[in-house]
Amino acid sequence: MKKAAAADKVAPAPARAQAEAPGFEEALKRLTAIVERLESGDLSLEQSLSLFEEGTRLSRSSQAQLDSAEKRVEELLAIDAAGQPVVRELEPE
Repeated sequence: MKKAAAADKVAPAPARAQAEAPGFEEALKRLTAIVERLESGDLSLEQSLSLFEEGTRLSRSSQAQLDSAEKRVEELLAIDAAGQPVVRELEPE
C-alpha cells in the first residue's frame, strides 16, 4: 500500500512544471520522488521517459537557482584591493 500511495505522489506534473518553476526545496523533494519511482523498475518506457524529462527540467531549474545563490553570496563576501568589504546594492530577483 505504501508504494501505491507513493506512486500517486509521483505522477507527472507537466502543467505545473510549465506554469512556474517550483522552489528549490520543492524541486528537490520532487526529484527525490522521481528517482525513487524510476529506480523501482515498475514503469513503462513511456512513463520512465516522461518522469526523466520532468526530472531533467527540475534539475536544470535547481542548478540555476543554486548558481544564482552562489553569485549573491560571492557578491556579499567580496572585498576590494585594500581588504575592505565591497558595498553595493543587490539586484532584486
